[in-house]
Amino acid sequence: MADPNRPVTGYPAAAAAPPPNHNGYPSAQPPPPATAYPYAAPPYYNNYPYPDPYAAQRNTFLRRVIAILVASTIITGTILFVIWIVILPRIPEFQVDSLSVSNLNLSNSLITANWDLRFTARNPNKKLTLYCDEIAAAIFYDSLSIADTTVPPFFMDRVNETSQEVSFVATGAYVEKWAFEGMGKERAEKASVRFNVRMVARVSFKAGSWRARRRYLRVYCGDLSVGVALNKSSGNLLGGQRRCRVGL
Repeated sequence: MADPNRPVTGYPAAAAAPPPNHNGYPSAQPPPPATAYPYAAPPYYNNYPYPDPYAAQRNTFLRRVIAILVASTIITGTILFVIWIVILPRIPEFQVDSLSVSNLNLSNSLITANWDLRFTARNPNKKLTLYCDEIAAAIFYDSLSIADTTVPPFFMDRVNETSQEVSFVATGAYVEKWAFEGMGKERAEKASVRFNVRMVARVSFKAGSWRARRRYLRVYCGDLSVGVALNKSSGNLLGGQRRCRVGL
């Protein structure tokens, strides 16, 4: 029976003495193991993952794919740049050949009139053909749009030009006070009215099987003075042909 007065420790109790042998001496026995603890040792966990034998191969493959993509992009860009430099594309040229107005009537901030415009587009490129479509045109007084229309698509061969005719119609269109008074003042003082024509077209450049991406062309033909006095309702462009500003 255990001694209740003996202090309790966290270590195992001392082993009892071995019984004596026939000579009266304690028999020799191996000592208890030094690791004999009352509690089991915690399990061992390996927190480090096993090395992936294919990681190096995957990294090498990814590096090669990225290198190929970068090289392809650089080569394609260089080829396109060289083609662009060799061909030397130039934007087309536009000019107004004639502009006339008829049935002009200004009253009570309303305008009624017909405009007939004739313009020429020229392709200055020796190696490129041009095709224009989705052409929108409008006639302005200063910054105020008065009438608009569309222009049929047209093709321009190398170093060639084409002429187009466009008609605008305004029937009782409202004009702001400053524009109404400005046109009346010009007619009274100069017997003419200055109009502007603006066009926006989608243009494509082509050389053989090579085609550049389509771009939008902007054409501005400003200060087109049409001789129409207060006592007249029709008139024609003054000063002859006018070059237009063109940009992409």
